[in-house]
Amino acid sequence: MGPSVESALIYYVKTASRQPKLLKVLKIWIMPRRRFFRNQLPDHSPGDAVLIDKDWWHGQILALVQTVTEALSSNVSQEGGLYVGSAGIAYMLYYVSTYEPFYQHKANYIHIAQSIFKRDLTFTERQSSKPADRVSFLLGPSGLYTLGALLGKLSQKEDMVQDNINKFKAVASECIKPNFLGCGSDELFVGRAGFLSGALTLEKRIGIKVLDDDTINSICRAMVMSGAEYSKRKKSKSPLMYAYYDTEYLGAAHGLSSILQMIISCPSFLTADPQSAQVVRNSVDWLLSTQTPDGNFVPATDELVSSRSESEELVHWCHGAPGVVYLLAKAYLVWQDERYLQACIACAELTWNKGLLKKGPGICHGVAGSGYVFLLLYRLTDNKKYLHRAVQFGRFIFSEEFQAEAKTPDNPFSLYEGLAGTVCFMLDLLQPDRAEFPFFDIF
Repeated sequence: MGPSVESALIYYVKTASRQPKLLKVLKIWIMPRRRFFRNQLPDHSPGDAVLIDKDWWHGQILALVQTVTEALSSNVSQEGGLYVGSAGIAYMLYYVSTYEPFYQHKANYIHIAQSIFKRDLTFTERQSSKPADRVSFLLGPSGLYTLGALLGKLSQKEDMVQDNINKFKAVASECIKPNFLGCGSDELFVGRAGFLSGALTLEKRIGIKVLDDDTINSICRAMVMSGAEYSKRKKSKSPLMYAYYDTEYLGAAHGLSSILQMIISCPSFLTADPQSAQVVRNSVDWLLSTQTPDGNFVPATDELVSSRSESEELVHWCHGAPGVVYLLAKAYLVWQDERYLQACIACAELTWNKGLLKKGPGICHGVAGSGYVFLLLYRLTDNKKYLHRAVQFGRFIFSEEFQAEAKTPDNPFSLYEGLAGTVCFMLDLLQPDRAEFPFFDIF
């Protein structure tokens, strides 16, 4: 601390008792910087209608889509797949094109998306030299195959649909091999959970069961065996545990919650192997037992012993309650246990209090990702309070406070960190009964 700053602090301390305004300044100055804006938004009053100005949101979405597409030539990399690469922008264009009020732009958006897809597919396949690398969903080829099939379906190009489905199916055999990735074979970005996410997305959007039950069951069985073996070796308290680059993550991005979520999203496996289904449920319950009093979940098991300070607490989709809530919601739908619903509600309350994130507008660790929690709870409970909160978070992105003080993400136009994902969230504000976090739908 420099002398001038030190002198100022001494002066403030000496005079604070006589000048309350100076005391307020001092408190702001010495307080730890928070990861989130203080939520001063108006909450919902019971009985009030939730008004959504569709014309206003329509205009904002069109403007953001234009901003993102104009950035394609110079500010977006082919690297990073669906997560932070240009492929994620192609998904945004696909998603906007599925919404009827934007049909007049559909041909143009799909043309741009298909151009991105063709270029990125060549790049991504060239980077994936080993067969195991093609399992990668959010960062690699299987995500591109999913995107290609979706674009083919929307543009009525059946050969494009079938070609990409065939490529996707060819990867499945790699998923069944034990420990096919040295860094961790089960997580969402590059492992089995992500591959299952792609299969579930294709089945819902295209109406084709891309993987048969035997294949799905084999992948789920491999995930359970992998988690059980690791848990036994490391003497974990959870029946199933996993590590990604030697860290036992718990959140959605690389951790236990999304792995379990994808397993329980496969009803054929739960029916075919009741014993494994019980092990999975016991693991869900173990994770539930770690929920903190304020509703959060720590990022990894090493933080169960020594937790972070409030200023360092992560309330993100990638690490924290806004991602784990999807597992708990799916568990509630599968097993109808009220504990899971109450845990979801606690996640939503935490997100309302600490979810106006300063890291940007995105869905991975930004305000739109927090907003998606409320759209999930709205679909789960039909409580208009959550729809109101989602709208409030969406509008906050356009506020002077956010525009002036939020950080610019490393990949500001991407699907997960930037504006492409924000567009998907804003589109879902217009269709809240169908809203779904990209590749993470639980309904």
